[in-house]
Amino acid sequence: MKGKLVDNFIIALFTVVSIAYVLPYPGTKESHFHLDTIADIGVSVIFLFYGLQLGPEKLRAGLVNTRLHLVIHIATFILFPLVILLCKPLFATAFLAQVWVPFFFLAALPSTVSSSVVMVSIAGGNIPAAIFNASISSLLGIFVTPIWMSFFINHQTGDVGLGHVIGKLLLQVLLPVVAGLLLHKRLGAWAAQHKKRLKLFDQSVILLIVYCSFSESFYTGAFKNFSMYALALLLVMVTVLFFLVYGIITIVSNGLHFSRQDRITATFCGSKKSLVHGSVMTKVLFASSANLGLILLPLMLFHAVQLFIVSIIAGRMSRADSNI
Repeated sequence: MKGKLVDNFIIALFTVVSIAYVLPYPGTKESHFHLDTIADIGVSVIFLFYGLQLGPEKLRAGLVNTRLHLVIHIATFILFPLVILLCKPLFATAFLAQVWVPFFFLAALPSTVSSSVVMVSIAGGNIPAAIFNASISSLLGIFVTPIWMSFFINHQTGDVGLGHVIGKLLLQVLLPVVAGLLLHKRLGAWAAQHKKRLKLFDQSVILLIVYCSFSESFYTGAFKNFSMYALALLLVMVTVLFFLVYGIITIVSNGLHFSRQDRITATFCGSKKSLVHGSVMTKVLFASSANLGLILLPLMLFHAVQLFIVSIIAGRMSRADSNI
């Protein structure tokens, strides 16, 4: 199995942004189509299906490797935010000052689930550990991401308090996951059988959230002074961030004498961020912001970069493994 150099979903993401630029009104809060409400319902369904596919046995299978779990979650929830915090003095210009919170939001998010597991599988890593860590990361993110953001978001955006945010995420994310876990015995086989269709549904909901977010930003003129130079700069910044974290995890994994399989799992799971959770949490954490597109932009670019780079790395590891 080989990774694609260009993922179709990445193409779809930027296509949706283009549509939002040309036709923003249907995705705005003033629209009569209520697409944001449809997206909210879709999010809960996504996590219900996620619980159906997860199953308790997959969680139990990855429990044993404590050092690997610690490396992944420390990288995801501590290393990433600390890197952006340490780099805050570099966000000195007017443009960079307004993207610091979006970058810190990106850094505070949990790891992605499906692509992490797929890439670990391609490269020949520890698949049970990847499933366990990606799943636990998603659940921890419900609490950790809002806590991190609470240090910066209230006084900069005037949005709602931490308790309200976590409460809403529990209802919209954790409750459907728990319901899915409880229904796993009855519907788990059905979910596994329709895995590709469920993934397509997941991606469709994310595309709808992205469309609504960028529609609102384009409609209110938030990107009026946004140049191609600024976009290129953001792309360079997210690429540097990825390689920096990936390199640190690699050094730590080698220092701890991880096996090849565990090293692959640590670097792939610990260096990635979830566009699904980012899209959901943007709607909750920045509910009153008129510039959700700018908040999502670094995450979208990071998502594209992480898939592109890790696909290449996983493909090379797979070929190297087959030649051993």
